[in-house]
Amino acid sequence: MTVGPPVAPAEAVRSYLDHLEIERGLSRNTLASYRRDLRRYLAALDGVTDLGSVSEDDIASFLGSLRSGDADRPPLSPASAARTIVAVRGLHRFAAREGLVDVDAAAAVKPPVPARRLPKALPVDEVAALIAAAGEDTPRGLRDRALLELLYATGARISEAVGLDVDDIDPADAAVLLRGKGDKDRVVPVGRMALAALSDYLVRGRPALVAGGRGTPALFVNSRGGRLTRQSAWTVLQRAAARAGVTAKVSPHTLRHSFATHLLDGGADVRVVQELLGHASVTTTQLYTLVTVDRLGEVYATAHPRAHG
Repeated sequence: MTVGPPVAPAEAVRSYLDHLEIERGLSRNTLASYRRDLRRYLAALDGVTDLGSVSEDDIASFLGSLRSGDADRPPLSPASAARTIVAVRGLHRFAAREGLVDVDAAAAVKPPVPARRLPKALPVDEVAALIAAAGEDTPRGLRDRALLELLYATGARISEAVGLDVDDIDPADAAVLLRGKGDKDRVVPVGRMALAALSDYLVRGRPALVAGGRGTPALFVNSRGGRLTRQSAWTVLQRAAARAGVTAKVSPHTLRHSFATHLLDGGADVRVVQELLGHASVTTTQLYTLVTVDRLGEVYATAHPRAHG
């Protein structure tokens, strides 16, 4: 039931878009998105002559149609459906505030929750191939191999790795001091293979690279003797992946994700992995447990004699 005379949905949409343009000052592109989303909503309300007669169930049904699609329109992704519902909720909130309708029918309708993006981890054999392909027996090759071994051995972010100084490595205790987000330091164990690669680099690689520089405490340095940048470290990773024939998309976090996933696959406690990764909350780390559960499901489906009917 409306406060005043019935308000046609199309009229309410025009008033709302005018409000967004004139009073809110939204950009042309944003307005075009709102207009497109609300046009789809008006099509769903075809035959409705009063916006005040639209119920929460009608809006929820419209949300369902966004995700399932129909004969005329394909289904929307969760992100696109969420954007459309934001526009619809804004329309109804505006109509209620302006007295065009009595009740904001969309107040309780929530956008769909976007699917969680699971971290991408490489299989163990691909990580080994990637590291092996890192470089030749040259100063740069020794550096690249040491960098990738360290990233996989410690789960360090690339920014943490390139921020390391030589003194941050403790070979005696087989550990490294990583400086994480918010200046939160953590000490992380370093495996034997990474320590060996670091030793080779420090003895035979780094001295040659820093010879042309002005002196730096940086652990990983470029060919001019300065600290290696994040962008250059990413290039090292991309180049090694190409040499190894790794077809999966490799990002700066690939070895960090692989580190966490392989530890959990090996039986490590999620809270231990949380500490190693430097996550403030275990909730963030638990995202990796979804990866291992998916992997267990794949193994079960393939190996169990009664997994298939």
